[in-house]
Amino acid sequence: MHFKAVIFDLDGTLLDTLEDIADSANSALMKYGFPVHEVDAYRYFVGEGMTTLISLALPAEKRNNDIIADCVKAFRENYSRNWNVNTRPYDGVPELLDALAARHVKMAILSNKPDDFTKHCTREFLPNRNFEMILGRRDGIPRKPDPVGALEIAESLNITPSRFLYLGDSAVDMKTAVRAGMFPVGALWGFRPLDELREHGARAVIERPMELLGLLKKL
Repeated sequence: MHFKAVIFDLDGTLLDTLEDIADSANSALMKYGFPVHEVDAYRYFVGEGMTTLISLALPAEKRNNDIIADCVKAFRENYSRNWNVNTRPYDGVPELLDALAARHVKMAILSNKPDDFTKHCTREFLPNRNFEMILGRRDGIPRKPDPVGALEIAESLNITPSRFLYLGDSAVDMKTAVRAGMFPVGALWGFRPLDELREHGARAVIERPMELLGLLKKL
């Protein structure tokens, strides 16, 4: 198989955003008197959008629509001020993107992070990279693992879905790739473990970003 393009997840795949997300969410929880969590706990809260993140962070008995909405609003306000405090690209990511560009492999980003934050983070931490499309969570568009965003990218680039590698760090990403008819690759440096990636459809897993180049050659 000759792959022509790569779709990347953002959080946990290209960027280590966990500490800034955790700090902003904990500040929202504290505002309303709810218990906070260690940063590592947020590895299992992120990935399915802001509302799900806050819902999982709240005590089970407090997960009603009004409380979730209030905490989501507070989280968004906090994150708009603190999204770039500790966030950084994972080691090897800039080099991978440069190497893919040199090989004329088309690249895109698909995230469940709100679209504005997705674009802010990409432009701040991965500047001057030639992403064909950068898509975050948008109103009226189903979030991952619905494949609509991935298929939108494939259609826009005029590339058959089977010609895409899809690199992500969670079950959500692997399921998205499977449903879109793309080749799912798990990123082991991200937020979720190997078993989760394999269980949900990863056909390959890599320990470091630059290993994706070898995968392209091998496949």
